[in-house]
Amino acid sequence: MPPQEIMQLGIGAVIVLLVVFYGGTLLMTFGIGRKQENADGYMTAGNTIGFGISAASMTATWIWASSMYASATAGYTYGISGPIHYGLWGALMILFIYPFGRRIRTVAPRAHTLAEVMYARHGRSSQLMLAGSNVLGSVISLTSNFIAGGALIAMLSPLDFGAGILIIAGGVLLYTLWSGFRASVLTDFAQVMAMLGAVVIVIPVIFVAAGGPSMFEAGVAAGHVTPQQQDFFSSDAFLNQGAPYIAAVLAYAIGNQTIAQRLFAVREDLIKPTFITATIGYGATVIGIGMVGVMALYLGIDPMNGDINNLLPQMAATYLPWALLALAFVMIIGALSSTADSDLAALSSIVMTDVYGQSVGKDKANPRTMLLIGRLTMIVATGAALFFATSQFNILDLLVFVGALWGCLVFPVIASFYWKKVTNVAFTAAVLTALVVFVPVRFEWVSLTGLLALPFEILATVGIGVVLGIMAFGFFGLRTGAAVGVLATLAAAPFTLFFLRDYTVLSASLIAYAVSFLVCSLLSFRSKQRFDFSTIKDLTGDFDPETETTDVAGAVPRDTAGDAEGAGTTAARARD
Repeated sequence: MPPQEIMQLGIGAVIVLLVVFYGGTLLMTFGIGRKQENADGYMTAGNTIGFGISAASMTATWIWASSMYASATAGYTYGISGPIHYGLWGALMILFIYPFGRRIRTVAPRAHTLAEVMYARHGRSSQLMLAGSNVLGSVISLTSNFIAGGALIAMLSPLDFGAGILIIAGGVLLYTLWSGFRASVLTDFAQVMAMLGAVVIVIPVIFVAAGGPSMFEAGVAAGHVTPQQQDFFSSDAFLNQGAPYIAAVLAYAIGNQTIAQRLFAVREDLIKPTFITATIGYGATVIGIGMVGVMALYLGIDPMNGDINNLLPQMAATYLPWALLALAFVMIIGALSSTADSDLAALSSIVMTDVYGQSVGKDKANPRTMLLIGRLTMIVATGAALFFATSQFNILDLLVFVGALWGCLVFPVIASFYWKKVTNVAFTAAVLTALVVFVPVRFEWVSLTGLLALPFEILATVGIGVVLGIMAFGFFGLRTGAAVGVLATLAAAPFTLFFLRDYTVLSASLIAYAVSFLVCSLLSFRSKQRFDFSTIKDLTGDFDPETETTDVAGAVPRDTAGDAEGAGTTAARARD
């Protein structure tokens, strides 16, 4: 039998650890603070972040506390293949962003948000749709991180959940408020180093303390696991966890402003190595943490208070000695803080750029007013997330829902960067129609039974082709992408019809992709528009060009770098 009592760090130790952690991050941001902050630097750090900072920041943002908790939940729910489906597909989706990221930066090298680019490409309605979905997603993400932090503090100290979320919210807001995105990426570097180091130590110690390999034999003998949970290639895990998450994280990659913000901030020639490094770091870390959930399943441990969000800290508190429990505590706090500050920076940039900046015009926007609006946005967003966190939603359900919701946007957004014929009407109609079909299916307002389910299954089957076609298109071009999409749809049809109706979450996610693809494509084919992508560079860019900006890692200021480049060119001509 597993131990029934868990260790607590105590209120004094928890307070000391939190003060040291958040105090340390605050001191780090003092080094980059300015009396007169630059509005563009506040949002994208001057578009010149180097490899080390950008790769660490991308990894830290993707490895958030919700990923840790959700991966452990997947392991506990679906067994050995659960964390694989969660971590592997999430890692591959980071990699799949790379080719689209290169295209986005080519079209809009100095943009701040994807919604800003959609404004230049289509107009106000498309911009507001993307910005609105990003606001919703970032608030939900911020909420889930506060939930994770509150559950952790309540588990490991006498403090309750409410006190825990207040401490986390206050700590993150404290060091992010003044310098915005620059503070987020700088602290990400330290946070991801702490996280990776802790994972390497904590997971093996829990494994050994819980009984090592013998726990798996004992768990099977005790009847704690089903045959599906023991199967590395579990169809139950793939259909309920893996497949919906493939669709969800592809949408995350395209629709999440925290990722787009780092895409616009990193030096353009470093996009590829940044995303490859983040892919490896995320996959290894999240799959490893998910195995804690697998151990809990085989050990027959029930989540405290029936709340599966408690599972990860519960396992740590049960099997780790005090010092390593403190290390695990810092690891989770670092993970949730690295993404919470990213959400605050993302929300501030959306409101600064897409609400204020575009409403008054790029040339008329007041940089000082933008900064004030950005900081106020962070405060309001923190308050909203605290309010929603009191509901203590299931974190895994939140992630899959938001990702599926963003699935309505994926094809119209990607097509808008490549296809000259996509219009504002096509974009808007595609997203709204997909949303109208997705919501009733996702919440089971429509009964997927009998002949009524067949049209939805056909759409979901088309959705499979759309997802795989988009992935292939990014790396291999239009012909290969179209071929993969058609073949995948035809190959899947014999297996999905009269079958997908039993998997509502997966069906709804795929339907969102299919409907947006069909509507956007049909309306665009009829369009006579031939959009000139070169105009986007002129419609997006700096709001605060007068204030010199520097990379958080100490890169040469943009204006100085331009002078140096010009001097180098002049010297080269002189030599010739």
